[in-house]
Amino acid sequence: MRVRRVTVVGAGTMGNGIAHVFAQRGWGVTLVDVSRSVLDRALETIKRNLDRQVKKGTLSEADRDAALGRLVPGAALDGVADSTLVVEAIIEEPKAKFELFAELDRRVPPPTVLATNTSSISITEIAARTQHPERVVGMHFMNPVPVMPLVEVVRGLATSDATVQSVVRTVQELGKTPVEVSDYPGFVSNRVLMPMINEAIYCVMEGVATPEAVDTVMKLGMNHPMGPLALADLIGLDVCLAILEVLQRGLGDDKYRPCPLLRKMVAAGRLGRKSGRGFHEYA
Repeated sequence: MRVRRVTVVGAGTMGNGIAHVFAQRGWGVTLVDVSRSVLDRALETIKRNLDRQVKKGTLSEADRDAALGRLVPGAALDGVADSTLVVEAIIEEPKAKFELFAELDRRVPPPTVLATNTSSISITEIAARTQHPERVVGMHFMNPVPVMPLVEVVRGLATSDATVQSVVRTVQELGKTPVEVSDYPGFVSNRVLMPMINEAIYCVMEGVATPEAVDTVMKLGMNHPMGPLALADLIGLDVCLAILEVLQRGLGDDKYRPCPLLRKMVAAGRLGRKSGRGFHEYA
């Protein structure tokens, strides 16, 4: 029987989380990134998160060590043809994804599924850059990946039933819940979430309330586990801006127009947790 092996391309926040859950569930994992420092940080993050699971008693030390042993870092796509699945988790920028999928399509034999973790970019457009669009699918994990149970499985115009069924089974094997959605800008999660975050930013910009007050209202009044501005900081304000731009461009509705304050904060480098400062400050 062929060993299940996944290549995760992109070792940032989402990529290292995706690599974590696959390795923990018994898959061989190649984690690829062009930056050696990003790869090193990703491996440190995965080990730290696995150690946390051991301390909580949800994972044994032996299982932690086995998961780490299944992880192989790489700086190039050289071994990608040996994978049974490829999951892309690079920057949320269409051109970069188009170029990567065209390259993957040339390197990987047709039975292998090519999945993208994009949070908003059209699966159909990504697949159109390949010679085998039927094997391209959205596999949208939620952040933080090791904790959140949902994965949106997004069908592009040409995605085959076999590809969707394969990914649904894989998501279930990872202990997560797959939800099939169609290829529309933002899918379901971000089409609903981003307008709320955007409106919360308008409340701050217009002086309706402080970020702390906005988040407290939504936590205590609406029973949200995290306020929308704290969530935006966790996602990354640059990512939120990119998704809103995709929504506005793709759906043609001004209700998705990014708040000017969001643009200003991104321009200033206040991106949230990853930069140490967004709507809140972080150590």
